[in-house]
Amino acid sequence: QVQLVESGGGLVQAGGSLRLSCAASGRTFSTYVMGWFRQAPGKEQEFVAAISWAGGNIDYADSVKGRFTISRDNAKNTVYLQMNNLKPEDTAVYYCAAAQKIYSSGRSSMPRFYDYWGQGTQVTVSS
Repeated sequence: QVQLVESGGGLVQAGGSLRLSCAASGRTFSTYVMGWFRQAPGKEQEFVAAISWAGGNIDYADSVKGRFTISRDNAKNTVYLQMNNLKPEDTAVYYCAAAQKIYSSGRSSMPRFYDYWGQGTQVTVSS
């Protein structure tokens, strides 16, 4: 079992930046693939980014490439999402997720790949 707690959300103007954090409980964090997803009101959950155990494999949704950066610090049991040049369309609840599986570029973008989810943190980008 692993528990995930996101933080760092808030209200920011378009063009601004935020860094989300996701702290995980447990001593096996380094064996989990970590992902970020988001869900805007009235829309389906959307993949944002994923990172493998040691960070050697990373994938992004096309909509955030070049603006968002996922990273992890296994010593701190934390995964981050640095979000730059934010746009109003980035407004959503952002969730981190964990999967104790082998990384797969295709599968790691799917919500069903993940076993554990955080409660989410709201990101609002004003125009």
